[in-house]
Amino acid sequence: MAAASEHTVLQFVAPSSTASATITVLTARIHPLVIFNVCDCFVRRPDSAERVIGTLLGSILPDGTVDIRNSYAVPHNESSDQVAVDIDYHHNMLASHLKVNPKEVIVGWYSTGAGVNGGSALIHDFYAREVPNPIHLTVDTGFTNGEGTIKAFVSSNLSLGDRQLAAQFQEIPVDLRMVEAERLGFDLLKSTAVDKLPNDLEGMELTMERLLTLINDVYKYVDSVVEGQTTPDNNIGRFIADAVASLPKLPPQVFDNLVNDSLQDQLLLLYLSSITRTQLSLAEKLNTAAQML
Repeated sequence: MAAASEHTVLQFVAPSSTASATITVLTARIHPLVIFNVCDCFVRRPDSAERVIGTLLGSILPDGTVDIRNSYAVPHNESSDQVAVDIDYHHNMLASHLKVNPKEVIVGWYSTGAGVNGGSALIHDFYAREVPNPIHLTVDTGFTNGEGTIKAFVSSNLSLGDRQLAAQFQEIPVDLRMVEAERLGFDLLKSTAVDKLPNDLEGMELTMERLLTLINDVYKYVDSVVEGQTTPDNNIGRFIADAVASLPKLPPQVFDNLVNDSLQDQLLLLYLSSITRTQLSLAEKLNTAAQML
């Protein structure tokens, strides 16, 4: 798809009394997998691309909430006056996803950046032909306001009489559904407090350091109770007893060998998974380059 963006004007104001626009206000429920996919696609984007776009998959709940559960990137080219989307790639990916999960349908599209721009109206018009009233999700991977802001929009044509004036985008509420472990990873992604995410080995090292710190805290608590400096707590005592009872009763040498063997197995799995990710990344980059040519 290729079209010029000079015919479309984006506005964010509410509809006035002299203009007609109908926008159904929805709520977007987003699962963390979608945000992680968007960030991953942005990191692996071509060097010439300023942003990435993709298709959102999910379902419409009975109360009108748009449940966004999955996504995939769609190759596109964007300039000051044109937008080109690889429609064949989009349809092929959609067919593949429907074979795996036929209950997931197109609910909208996503893009990276602080908000919508001139090309967004053209891309949104394409998805409006794929599904009625699509959701437009934006993820600020540039940390414009100091964090990765996530917003969702719906759009309608703003007209005065028979004359179409603009495509109006209206922000809708966003509900991020995630468990505590997912929220920790999401908070790390959307913050600029760290330079980079830890790799597998660094993550294991941090986890072991945290475990040693907790064990030292338990030692200090037990010594304090034995010396009479701290009032004993029966609940804490039961937790410590359960933790100690869960350890296998093995000679120290045998236990050390088991731990070392397990550690070596985990390191081997990390090495193999790293090789697999590298191969998949190279294959995807080659496939994307072939689709763009």
